[in-house]
Parts: sequence; C-alpha cells; structure tokens
Amino acid sequence: MKFMQENSGNSLTIQGYEKGQVIINGASYHSSLIVTPSKVITQWRPVEFSDLTENDFIPLIDLQPEMILLGTGASHKFPHPSLTRAIMQQRIGLDAMNTAAACRTYNILMAEGRRVAAALFMI
Repeated sequence: MKFMQENSGNSLTIQGYEKGQVIINGASYHSSLIVTPSKVITQWRPVEFSDLTENDFIPLIDLQPEMILLGTGASHKFPHPSLTRAIMQQRIGLDAMNTAAACRTYNILMAEGRRVAAALFMI
C-alpha cells in the first residue's frame, strides 16, 4: 500500500507499507522499528506484538514525543495497561492500531509538525 510519493521537507515520511515491509524516504525496512520525523531506530527489540514488554517503551519515552503510535502488525491489538503505565505517567498519548493505519496516521501528524513517534511491527 503506497501512502505518499514525496518527502515533506527534511522529515522522514512513510511512503509505503505491506506486511513484512515499510518504506521510509525510499529505504525499505523489514523488522520492527521506531520512526520519528528525524530518525529511524532499527534496533527495537520486540519482533512481534506478543514479545512486547514494559521496557520496550523506554526508548519511545526517551524521545519525548507528545504522541506514540503503536502499529501492532496486520491486525489491531491492544497492549495490556500494565505495559503502558510509564507512558501514561509521562502524559504521553498512545494510540494502538494496525501497522497500515499507524503509518498513515504518522504521516498526517508528522506533516502537522507534531512530535510523533511510531513503533511499528512488521508481522
């Protein structure tokens, strides 16, 4: 699924997603990652949603976004509240959705100049 053809300024734009792959500014990624308007973090530990732990959210909190989008893979899943407690304590918004929807939403928020971070599962 193709999203955008052009990059918005110097920000990282998600140009496409299909199960197992996301394209960011022309580069293809095949494993779980975190993307913000200024960086891609490819060393994110969990491989799939079921691997997710509370500690996996620390790199996201450290980025100090106003909103975290959690792309849960091909289907929509909800993280257990115990996993997201630290995010809520920092007053950071969190929205879980399937990865395709997270990619589209990331592009919209990024284009609005919002401090957004997307944590994306490929499977």
